[in-house]
Amino acid sequence: MQANVKVLLVDDNPMVLEMLRAALDPLAHVSTSTDGADALLKLIDEPPDLLISDFRMPGLDGQQLLDKIRSRAATAKMPVILLASRVDITDKLRGLQSVEELVEKPFFLRDATARIKKAIDRIALEKMARDAPGEGVLRGSLAQMNVMDLLQSLELGHKTCKLVLSSDGERCEMYFTDGQINHAVYGPLKGDDAVYKVLGWPGGSFTIDFTGKSAEQTCTRSTQGLLMEGLRLIDEANRDAEENILET
Repeated sequence: MQANVKVLLVDDNPMVLEMLRAALDPLAHVSTSTDGADALLKLIDEPPDLLISDFRMPGLDGQQLLDKIRSRAATAKMPVILLASRVDITDKLRGLQSVEELVEKPFFLRDATARIKKAIDRIALEKMARDAPGEGVLRGSLAQMNVMDLLQSLELGHKTCKLVLSSDGERCEMYFTDGQINHAVYGPLKGDDAVYKVLGWPGGSFTIDFTGKSAEQTCTRSTQGLLMEGLRLIDEANRDAEENILET
C-alpha cells in the first residue's frame, strides 16, 4: 500500500530514473527531476518528505544540492538518500552524517528499493505520529505497514513506546526503549518467542502508545536480531511445510 510520503527522485540518467520511479511508485508519491537545478526549484516550491538524488550530475550535483537544502530552514532537516559510486562513497561521503542512507551504484533494483523502503516506512510512521490525537496514541492497520516493517521503523526512529498488535482475537504487547524491544507478551509466551509468533501475521491492527513503557527485560536480542532470527524461523517453517506436501 502506498504510504502518505512524498519523494523527489533526481538522476540525470533517464533509464535509472524511470527504473527507480517504477519501483518506488507503489510505496510513495514519487515525483522526478533530471537535474539538480530543477530539483532545487521543486524542493523550494513544494518540499518533499524524502529526497533521493544521484551524487554525480552535470551542473548542480548531489553534494551541492545537499548543501543548498541544508542551508535553508524549511529543508534543513529533510531526509536525503544519495546514490553514489563506491569510489565516491569511500573518498568523499564516508561518515557523512547529514544523509539518511548511501546507496552504492551500480545496484540491484530489489536491494536499493528495500533500503529506500526502510526510510519511507520510518517517515510514514513519523507523519502518522504527528497526526495522531493529542493523547499520544497512534492506531493503524497491518495492511498499511506489516509487522516487520513496523518494528523496523520503531527501531530506526529510536522510539520508546508500547506497541499492541491484534488479529483474530489474538493480542501481543511489545515494549520498546530507544528502538529496542525490551519486553514482549503474547498469551503465555514472553520475550523473544512472543515476538517470533507475530512476525508473520498477514493482517490485523496496531496501536502505539508513545507514553507506554516497561522496566521488564524479557527479550534477549536486539530488535534487528529478533527480526533476522524471526525471518530464519519463518523460512524454516515454510520449507518444512513444502517438504510435508511433497511427502504426501
